Amino acid sequence: MSVAPSLENAVRAVGTLPPGTERLLGAWTESAALVYCRDFSGRILAANRAFSRRFGCTPTEIIERSIGTLLHQDDASAHRDALEALAQPPHRCTTTSRWLTPQGWRWIEWEESLSRDLPETCIRAVGHDITRQRAAEEQYFKLSRAVEQSPVAIVITDAQGNVQYVNAKFTEATGHTLEQLLDREQSVLRDGHPDEASFRQFWDSVQAGREWRGDLRRDGPDGRKIWESVQVSPLRNPAGEITHLLCLREDITARKALEEQLRQAQKMESLGTMAGGIAHDFNNIIAVINGYAELALLNGNEPGMLQRSLLEIRNASRRASGLVRQILTFSRKAEVRFAPLDLNQLVRELMALLSETFPRNIACNLSLHDALPPLLADQNQVQQIILNLCVNARDAMPSGGTLTLATSIAEGADLPASLAHRRPCACLAISDTGTGMTPEVRARMFEPFFTTKSVHKGTGLGLAVVYGIVTAHEGTIEVESTPGRGSTFRIYLPLTDTPVPTAPLARAGDFPAGTESVLVVDDESPLRELLHSVLTRKGYQVTCAADGLEAIEQIAQHRDKFDAVLLDLNMPGASGIEVARIVQTTRPDLPVIVITGHLDQEARTAFERMGRDTFVKKPYTLDELGRVLRKTLDRAKSR
Repeated sequence: MSVAPSLENAVRAVGTLPPGTERLLGAWTESAALVYCRDFSGRILAANRAFSRRFGCTPTEIIERSIGTLLHQDDASAHRDALEALAQPPHRCTTTSRWLTPQGWRWIEWEESLSRDLPETCIRAVGHDITRQRAAEEQYFKLSRAVEQSPVAIVITDAQGNVQYVNAKFTEATGHTLEQLLDREQSVLRDGHPDEASFRQFWDSVQAGREWRGDLRRDGPDGRKIWESVQVSPLRNPAGEITHLLCLREDITARKALEEQLRQAQKMESLGTMAGGIAHDFNNIIAVINGYAELALLNGNEPGMLQRSLLEIRNASRRASGLVRQILTFSRKAEVRFAPLDLNQLVRELMALLSETFPRNIACNLSLHDALPPLLADQNQVQQIILNLCVNARDAMPSGGTLTLATSIAEGADLPASLAHRRPCACLAISDTGTGMTPEVRARMFEPFFTTKSVHKGTGLGLAVVYGIVTAHEGTIEVESTPGRGSTFRIYLPLTDTPVPTAPLARAGDFPAGTESVLVVDDESPLRELLHSVLTRKGYQVTCAADGLEAIEQIAQHRDKFDAVLLDLNMPGASGIEVARIVQTTRPDLPVIVITGHLDQEARTAFERMGRDTFVKKPYTLDELGRVLRKTLDRAKSR
């Protein structure tokens, strides 16, 4: 088959070149580049086929046309600047402008020159379509501006974690510039991880090509603690190899503070719903103490009856102190601290509290796995999970029923599909035989402020808080519920190989004696008299102060008299912290033992900054207090 007809048709479609085109364009006549000649008014004198094709016309049709009809109006000034440049040696310039084609506006880069070797002086322009290149440059510019101006701190490292780029937000948040990081060879990916094990787990994950997300806390440039939501993603080349790591760090300190306020508010709501049961239990304890005290007074001449009464009074007081300790532990605001936790022991302690405070028509059962490994969790938050779900279970059984708490180990195929990891987990199941939930209620139960309870019976925050805590612990929660048959909540939390630290066993028996001088500061008269009597019998020289101001006077008048101070925290006149500051100024070497029923984090920090780190919690046993006093005095002598 001959190709001549096809070539002829193609030439006819483009059109023959007008006379004089080759004279003006020369070797550019058949070039693939876009080439044309124009006069100084912008009138096109000649154009090659490539130029004509681009603008959808024949070489003849393009003649005499003004480039003003093709040039974007915003680029007209660039055209005028080009004319001025061409008038000056070397009579050449390069311009970039937008031209209207049948495909729309296209960016074309022109190399223009003044041709004086022709019969008439004109401008020859050789152009190349750079629309794709220009679009890529604009896209790159937008992306680079977005990264540089992002409200999120961005770090790019190589595959080994060496910093290669940080944006302005990172510098603002940390105070470190890219130059400083390169000079110090500092690994910013390590920042915020609480220990080497946490960092190693993170590093293994990203090196395996997986994205890592988590909340980390670090020290800010001003010294304050900053919470950040951190996401690290591997970046791959076309061959699929990891070449870089992209780290995004967003400051969530304010959100964490709001979450803590929400959890604390929900804690107090849970305790409020239990207030009636707590009051009932305390009334029973007080009745026991009052009854046996009266019995002892009436039968003081019967040693057997007197001893039995005192034993019952002591048992009741221990029961009361245990109840108070559990309430305080749950209700106080505490710093989030992940540590190995014995879930079974925690469940036993809370079940003891619940069985005392829940209605008697609710039976409480335990089914615990004997060899359950510890969790890596925050004790206060896990307490809140259990208490919230148990209070909900109680409310679902207004006519009574059975509450069951069970623990087990879940691993492999037993793990829920919703878990982001496949590490072995402890499964805590909380079941009730109450009213259950409809599918519609189950679909919304974790929404904040959604509740099926009547007005003033709940805020709807409980399950939302539970869901947030479980998620923060890298766990998940599953729910089974049938209307009329009850509900079961299964919480899965990752296990750890780290053992739970055990407190040393308290030594039984009478505490050691001493001859030192001790200042007892307490505004409760019976407690002062008790400590005065007990310590005097042990050989100590005891001076008492009824409040903080009296203690300050005693220290000022007898500066070198005392060897130790037993200091109550909450007192009229001057608080324990104020007394400790006076001691720090006048006798910094004087040992101070702080005695309090509730020590919040702010007060603890204030004492520790003064070097006072010995605390005894009320209620205490005399043996416990005596041993702490003796140990403190001996330690002071050995310095």
